[in-house]
Amino acid sequence: MTILLLETATQICSAALEKDSKIIAEKHSDVPNAHSSMLSVFIDELFKENNIEPNMLDAVCVSSGPGSYTGLRIGVSSAKGLCYALDIPLLSIPTMQNMATLYYSQHPDYNGLVCPMIDARRMECYTAIYNRNGVVRETAADIIEPGIYDKWLNENIITFIGDGAEKTKPILSAHTNALYNNRFTISAAGMATLAEEKFKNGEKEDTAYFEPFYLKDFVAKKSIVHGLKKE
Repeated sequence: MTILLLETATQICSAALEKDSKIIAEKHSDVPNAHSSMLSVFIDELFKENNIEPNMLDAVCVSSGPGSYTGLRIGVSSAKGLCYALDIPLLSIPTMQNMATLYYSQHPDYNGLVCPMIDARRMECYTAIYNRNGVVRETAADIIEPGIYDKWLNENIITFIGDGAEKTKPILSAHTNALYNNRFTISAAGMATLAEEKFKNGEKEDTAYFEPFYLKDFVAKKSIVHGLKKE
């Protein structure tokens, strides 16, 4: 089984190849706003460097959000295009689940909770809470304020990860059970086991109608161009 994994929900653009239950190669970049130019290059390089032809893929799995509106559109559009062209299943993994699963795989002795956080501007973050068995609290857009997670922190250690975690540290770190891991980086490789399970269980998306989980509506701001006058 060969699955292409795509993660574009945050500033990190990541693509990986899973073959026979192992990650055989991965590409990633943290260059801001470069997903549209980097993702197709990464996919092509993964194929060529690992002697994989596109028609050898069994499925494509994409991170489904929440996260960057533009990043999610790029990842899902690329995944859909490949699935249409190759007539293979489209799989999706919630971004928060990818982050939590990856963190637990990197820290096999850790038994606390994990709170993935994606920056949603100002003091808002997309968050969820997980334990090793699954979801403890579903994904939400939280305005970070003192005491917001005390319900869980009072009884558990929680490690906060992701690009939204750092800005919450002055507010949440006063609690003795709040930990931070600034070295964590989101990766497409985190979806490997989850993608394999979905493929084996036949849990595929409808390629024609699948949309990312934005959580909040996208609001386009009016462009302001200085130096132009209305006629």
